[in-house]
Amino acid sequence: MRMLLQVAVQAVAIWVATLLLSGIEVIGGDSTGTRVLTFVAVAVVFGLVNGIVKPIVKVISFPLYLLTLGLFSLVVNALMLMLVGWISEWTEYGLRVASFGNAVVGGFIIAIVTVVLSVFLPRDRK
Repeated sequence: MRMLLQVAVQAVAIWVATLLLSGIEVIGGDSTGTRVLTFVAVAVVFGLVNGIVKPIVKVISFPLYLLTLGLFSLVVNALMLMLVGWISEWTEYGLRVASFGNAVVGGFIIAIVTVVLSVFLPRDRK
């Protein structure tokens, strides 16, 4: 159940980023239901990329994290967002990112919205 809520939070965060930035958009869906499913699909792909690729990139770029006192995470988040856009280019639905600058700002927006919305998620009872 928590995983579904996290996907919903990611979908909302991506939606907010598309509202605030003209360089990031989600393509596909004529009806509202199809559009919502497109945002959910993009959120699932974004979650998979963050779960599989991002830890590898973080280990490889660890010296840059230390050198920039963690600010390199903005670059890594932007690269993950651009990777999701690249993966979804193969379909007629998905995320389109116009530039690296839009990806940096979009990654920052998605991270902030995700943290804010995650506060309202129920915690594990362990």
